[in-house]
Amino acid sequence: MSLIKLTNITKSYPLGDMQLQILKGLSLQIEAGDFVAIMGPSGSGKSTLMNILGCLDKPTSGQYSLDGQQVENLSSDELATIRNQKIGFVFQGFNLLSRTTALENVELPMVYSNVPISERKIRAKKALEKVGLTDRINHQPNQLSGGQQQRVAIARAIVNEAPIIFADEPTGNLDTKMSVEIMDLFTKLNKELKRTIILVTHEEDIARYANRIIKIVDGEIHSDERMNK
Repeated sequence: MSLIKLTNITKSYPLGDMQLQILKGLSLQIEAGDFVAIMGPSGSGKSTLMNILGCLDKPTSGQYSLDGQQVENLSSDELATIRNQKIGFVFQGFNLLSRTTALENVELPMVYSNVPISERKIRAKKALEKVGLTDRINHQPNQLSGGQQQRVAIARAIVNEAPIIFADEPTGNLDTKMSVEIMDLFTKLNKELKRTIILVTHEEDIARYANRIIKIVDGEIHSDERMNK
């Protein structure tokens, strides 16, 4: 059974008296342990697709099965629970709390999961160790480089042991050297921790880290290529 299965997904938004259709009957399956890059020009629908896959938004029509559960008609609270249990997010802008240490930022998802304070600190330290930031746990974001901030964001994404990590342009604010380090880290998480990685990017060299590249054009899958690795 596929970890993710989309069937005839559409997404429309009201535009005056009309409906602007962003996704047009898109069907897709992703297996557990896969590393998928989603590409497409601006306005292609790739971010809309990411929001639906990440349970941040609902499709207008179609079916979405996530780890065997139909999620397209769940309430906002039910979707929030799924995100907390099964999904970690990494964004281009890092999305860290500014006056909060790296350790406290990584602890945040566990606060919503009602994990006891003592266990939160242990798990947060282990997650920061996995991303190579053991010596930066008490630093605030303004004391960290862009690459280090993104490592904190990745630690936060994996601390609840969510099986899926969604990364939306995760190297967009980083220089080439830092981009390579972050993508090497995603590759390690995929291979060693068996995390399913779904990456949105417009950069071909970043997409090539994935095992599979899906290109979206005008709300439809234009190509779906598995890489020989």
